[in-house]
Amino acid sequence: MKKTLIILFLIAGFVTAANAQLLSERERSQVVDQILTERFDTVLPQVMDRADIDMWVLISREYNEDPVLKTMLPSTWLNARRRTIIVFYRDKETNTTEKLAIARYNIGDNIKSVWDKEKQPDQWKALADLITDRNPNKIAINYSDNFGLADGIVKTDYEAFLSILSPAEKAKLVSAEPLAVGWLETRSKTEMKYFRQLVQITHDVIADAFSAKVITPGVTTTDDVVWYLRQRVTDMGASTWFHPTIDIQRTDEQLESHITSFSNRPEGQVIQQGDLLHCDFGITYLRLNTDCQQHAYVLKDGETEAPDFLVQAFKDGNTVQDLFTKEFKTGRSGNEILKKALANGFEAGLKPSIYTHPLGLYGHSAGPTIGMWDSQGGVPGSGDYPLYEHTGYAIELNTTVTIPQWKKDIRIMLEEAGFWGPDGFEYVNERQEELLLVNP
Repeated sequence: MKKTLIILFLIAGFVTAANAQLLSERERSQVVDQILTERFDTVLPQVMDRADIDMWVLISREYNEDPVLKTMLPSTWLNARRRTIIVFYRDKETNTTEKLAIARYNIGDNIKSVWDKEKQPDQWKALADLITDRNPNKIAINYSDNFGLADGIVKTDYEAFLSILSPAEKAKLVSAEPLAVGWLETRSKTEMKYFRQLVQITHDVIADAFSAKVITPGVTTTDDVVWYLRQRVTDMGASTWFHPTIDIQRTDEQLESHITSFSNRPEGQVIQQGDLLHCDFGITYLRLNTDCQQHAYVLKDGETEAPDFLVQAFKDGNTVQDLFTKEFKTGRSGNEILKKALANGFEAGLKPSIYTHPLGLYGHSAGPTIGMWDSQGGVPGSGDYPLYEHTGYAIELNTTVTIPQWKKDIRIMLEEAGFWGPDGFEYVNERQEELLLVNP
């Protein structure tokens, strides 16, 4: 009991190192709104032109928000209000983009209300009049077979919307999937500035969790470290977007299947010297999300470094990352990248598995899916989506390595935030290239 109290005291004591890196609530609000303005001015017209869609209609009700619309609300709007209808109209000839709300209120500084309820009590009729007045070539709404985040219009609103359109306008109706995905996946310059900081914070918290500050071999459990991560982030004033995981690989236990590794991890294992530790951890801050997996080794008495065979195994994981990311090419689909990267890995004598996903405004965001752990032959639909520039990814993968010294296979599982831009691929804030060491 005494040792447990000591561990809890240590966990409570090491929560201040990253605090100074986070903004106050008022400062965060200013940054969120600054980013929104930048995105409306740059990202929105870009993706509308790329999709060749001149009108985009988003409809939501309070507490049942379309996932895309939710990312467009100003910092002081924590939810939509009543029925919130947003219309974006793009005129390429004049290079203008109207951002309009058929709502009782302006939606922040960027989206202006154009509905006067006293003159037109019917909100749907006001929307119909606006559409008729602009006479767009296409009318896009958020429905999609391939991306849940782009499938945000609910049945009630969809049917009500159809009822106000003329037959000619109904013929113009198209899926907003390329717009919704493009909006979600594209990162602005200001976003990337803060995203790099957030990834560094994520790395710093993992480094603390995988240290003697938190871990006492023979006492600390994997659950202790998991809850340290959760509490640390809460005390920093941020949040985790999924429950973290900590797992152990060691000499006297067989390698678990992928299904066990991903969904049935044993809980509450006591960490021992000689263990290879692995974490999966992500933070939400300024509406951005990180997703990171790293490894640490718990030194035995007399050791100052991890065993050479584990060091080499970790290098194999970095090699898979390199063979994978070199296949990034604008316009290439997720499935094409996956196929080429896996071939590269097997040709190099490795045993890779790749399951990379877009990362940004959501943790599992929209964009090209590049494998799933149980779909290594490709992912129909989202895997056919092409790679565009200015987009972020969780470079998530593993390689299975045979360890003769342990008489078993282990799995090096890595995940780091990556960015694809005009200058090629880069990690948002470096990657793990050496095992972290827990020195009791």
